[in-house]
Amino acid sequence: MSINVALDGPSGAGKSTIAKAAAEKLKYLYVDTGAMYRAVALYILSSGKSPDDEQEVISALKDIDISLIHTDDGQRIILNGEDVSDRIRTPEISMAASKVSAVPATREFLLSLQKDLAKENNVIMDGRDIGTVVLPHAQVKIFLTASSEERAKRRYDELIARGESVVYEDILKDIEQRDYNDTHRSVAPLKKADDAVEIDSTCISLEKAVDRVIWIIKDAVAKESRREVPKVRPVVKGRKTPLFKRIAHEFLRLVAKAIYYIYLDLHFEGLENVPKDGSNIFASNHRSYTDPILISLKPKVMFSFMAKEELFKKNIFFTAIIRIFGAFPVARGKGGAEAIDMSIERLNKGYNLVIFPEGTRSKDGKVLKGKTGVALVAAMAQVPVIPVGIVFEGKLKFRRKVTVKFGKPIIPKEIGVDDCSPKKLRIMRNEIMASITELVEGNVNKL
Repeated sequence: MSINVALDGPSGAGKSTIAKAAAEKLKYLYVDTGAMYRAVALYILSSGKSPDDEQEVISALKDIDISLIHTDDGQRIILNGEDVSDRIRTPEISMAASKVSAVPATREFLLSLQKDLAKENNVIMDGRDIGTVVLPHAQVKIFLTASSEERAKRRYDELIARGESVVYEDILKDIEQRDYNDTHRSVAPLKKADDAVEIDSTCISLEKAVDRVIWIIKDAVAKESRREVPKVRPVVKGRKTPLFKRIAHEFLRLVAKAIYYIYLDLHFEGLENVPKDGSNIFASNHRSYTDPILISLKPKVMFSFMAKEELFKKNIFFTAIIRIFGAFPVARGKGGAEAIDMSIERLNKGYNLVIFPEGTRSKDGKVLKGKTGVALVAAMAQVPVIPVGIVFEGKLKFRRKVTVKFGKPIIPKEIGVDDCSPKKLRIMRNEIMASITELVEGNVNKL
C-alpha cells in the first residue's frame, strides 16, 4: 500500500523546499503540484492569452501537455516537450498560476495526473488543496504556514540570489494578493484540512521544519502498522425482526408521525433512496434528541440506534419509549468493541441502524467533523449507508420547518472499501461526511 503525504499551505511557506528535502530523506516521490499550475500559466501568457479570461484558459488546455521527470537534481517540469522548470519561478507566473488554478477545468485537467502518481508511489505532494481535494484520503496531512512578511522575505532573498532586480514591498503585496485569491476562490480554496497537523515555519530553521515533517510522517506510518485491522463480518440481508415487535413499532411510528406532523412543518426528500428492506445504516448529521425518530418516521423497517448511557437513566417512561424505538446504551469513552458488536448484531437481525458520525449535536446546523465509527461498522458489515441531512433554523419549536433528506446509498464495495484497513475507513468516512454535508448545505440554501 502506498503512503500519501499531503503538504498544503500558502505561497512562500517553504512547502516545495521542505517537501523535496523530506522526500529525499524518506526515499519518497516528491510531487510539486504548484509547478504544474505554473506551467499552465506560462503557456497561457506565452500564447498571448489572459489568465483572467476563463474561456481562453479552457480553450488552451487542449494544447497543453505536462509531464514530470525525476533526475538527480530533483523534479523537472516538462511543458510540451520543453523543460520549463526555471522559467516558471517568477512573480508574474506565480500570480498567473493563482488565477488559472481558480478555473475548474484547469484543476480537472491536472487532477488525474496527480492522483495516478499517488496511487503508484509513496509520495509527498505539496500544493494548496492536496489534503482537501486531491488526496482527501492521505494517511498524513500537514499544513505549513508562515507570516506573510517572512514569506515575502524568503522570496525576495531567493530572487536576489538569482540576480533578479526586485522590490521587497512589491513581493509582499503580491503574496498578500495571492493569499486572498487562493482563500477566496470558489473552487478548492486554500484551507487547512480538518485532520491536518499545522506547522508554523516563521521562526524555525529549514532543517527543523524538515525534521518535524519527517517525524510526523514516520509517527503516522508506525501507528498504522501497529493498528490491528478488524475482520470483515458481512451481514446477511433479508432477515426480518419478530412480528410482534414490528406491529408494536409500526403502531408507535404512526402515532409519532401524527404528532410530529402536527407539531412541526415537516418535509421529506429523497425517499426513493430509502431501501425497502432492513440491515442498512442511516448516517445523519445531529441536530436534536428527536433525530432518530425523525429519520424513522417514513421507512417502515424497524430502526435501532446508539444512545448515550445517561439517556436510559432519565425516567422509566422515556427509557421505555427509546427502547421501543430501538435504542441501546453506549458508555462514552468505553465499550467501543461492545458497541460495534451490538450494532452488527442489530443489522444481522434485520434492523436498520441510525448512527450520528459527528458524535455530538451541532447547535448552529453546520456539519461537524465525522468520526470513523460509522465507517468501521459499514466496512465490517459490508452494508449500504444511506446519508441523511436534517435541516432547520434555530431551535426546534412549534411549526418550525424541518427538512429530512435521504441521499443515495453508499455501497462499501462500490467505492473500493472491502476491508477495515485505516485507509479504507478514511475513504468510507470521507464519502459519508461529504454526502451528509452536501445534503445539509443544499437544504440550507433552500430555506
